[in-house]
Amino acid sequence: MSVHAFDALACPLDGDALSLSQACWRCPSGHSFDVARQGYLHLLPVQNKRSLDPGDSKAMVAARQRFLNAGYYQPVAEAVNTAVLHDMPSQTISLACLDAGCGEGYYLRQLAAAESGVPLSLMGLDISKWATLAAAKQDKRPRWVVGSNANIPVLPGTLDRLLCLFGFPAYAEFARVLKPGGILVQADAGPDHLRELREVIYPSLKPGKPAATEAPHGFSTLDTETVRYPLTLDSQASIADLLAMTPHLYRASAEGRARAEALETLTVTVEVTLRRFANQAGATLTAT
Repeated sequence: MSVHAFDALACPLDGDALSLSQACWRCPSGHSFDVARQGYLHLLPVQNKRSLDPGDSKAMVAARQRFLNAGYYQPVAEAVNTAVLHDMPSQTISLACLDAGCGEGYYLRQLAAAESGVPLSLMGLDISKWATLAAAKQDKRPRWVVGSNANIPVLPGTLDRLLCLFGFPAYAEFARVLKPGGILVQADAGPDHLRELREVIYPSLKPGKPAATEAPHGFSTLDTETVRYPLTLDSQASIADLLAMTPHLYRASAEGRARAEALETLTVTVEVTLRRFANQAGATLTAT
């Protein structure tokens, strides 16, 4: 399968199209953005940062990379691939797909390795420079961009697929950058996801939030799938990596984290709700 970098980028300052000249992207207004020597592009203006170093830390990214590359979430990745590649139009020349909140790029790498026969135009976006750097080091083919879901640096109506996997959805932005009829693939933790780990680190578990039953504004629901399986972690290191890549690392007390650190083996439930939505809004463009 042919995999190349998505190029329909927009200036994060004025929204105009960016064009590449050597190792620099420029818009007609003269704003310019250099490609880092590691291969990623920084399109997060300082005024849009909420902190000096937003997003996942270097340590969290490293833990997620070790855990995901060990294959523990491979069934989730396979379900995501199926959701992305399902029902592609026969005349599709190239499928443009953005992972909004891509982390260290695991799911885009898995998609790039899938056998679909259709060329893929891929881009990973994450607010963490450490995540984007890790992604760029592992696979040079997709476009890796530091940026925010609140202001996606992509031209309107240019994406066929958009992934939001365990992330922070910005539905208005998703509708803007997707083509009419383009598909949003969203993955969220199910009510039993990592329950056994949560039972170790918390004194008691809060009732889970009820699953959303309506499509986000501007979208229609296509289908919903639950990916559920037991996962056995047989080392302190893998348990520590799982905890470090989740928000539970900061939510748990010191005592709860210590209980998790003392474990040598743990079997947890993986439960992921995967939903597909079709874009009913967006720019009025002819899909290709």
